[in-house]
Amino acid sequence: RGISSEQRPRRPLTAYFRFMKETRPAFREKHPEVSNIELVKKIADAWKELPASQKQVYEEARKTDWQRYGEQLAAYKAQLTPEKAAALKEERKKRLAKRRSFRAKRELTVLGKPKRPRSGFNIFVSEKFQETEGVSPMAKLKRLFDAWHNMSSFQKKPYLQLAEDDKVRYQNEMLSWEAKMFELGREDLIRVRKQSPKKKTAESAKQTEAAKGSSHGKKGNSKLKKSEE
Repeated sequence: RGISSEQRPRRPLTAYFRFMKETRPAFREKHPEVSNIELVKKIADAWKELPASQKQVYEEARKTDWQRYGEQLAAYKAQLTPEKAAALKEERKKRLAKRRSFRAKRELTVLGKPKRPRSGFNIFVSEKFQETEGVSPMAKLKRLFDAWHNMSSFQKKPYLQLAEDDKVRYQNEMLSWEAKMFELGREDLIRVRKQSPKKKTAESAKQTEAAKGSSHGKKGNSKLKKSEE
């Protein structure tokens, strides 16, 4: 029936965000020289100093909007078939996963995680992209891909060597970065290294030898019975 997640009612603003939305234009006009971050700080300070009676006005407006939101949400859900509800739930699940992934990548950038090593082809593209002819970036990439494919091993060698050097750079920087993350208590960001197979203990070795001996004994007895027959 053409119902989409875009038609879902929006959650109402909190009292503070309602105050910010209403007062932001006046604060911007009064402080045109400050950055957006500084402007938000000024609005936050103004909210802290706002008398409780005036804050209550915004809180009452929030309660009214929340009640209206509940009614609209119930009406929206009543229109959904089970199939559509399931599809919208899956869509929301994917959207939230994408948002979490974006936040995780942004956090790693803030924490200074080293950039992954580039391949020989990536280095070749970055070096030749500007001078390559093409009506669009995709056309340039297509031309460079074909050029790389037709290059000899000798021609590719300098780029592949640079890629190997970049890989060493990445490994060294990652070791340093992970040591820093360990100090900060962020072990969750440290790579899980593959453990080498454990060596057999003396006890397990004895058990293996005993099993072999038992097997040989059974084979010997079987041969003996056959010879007697």
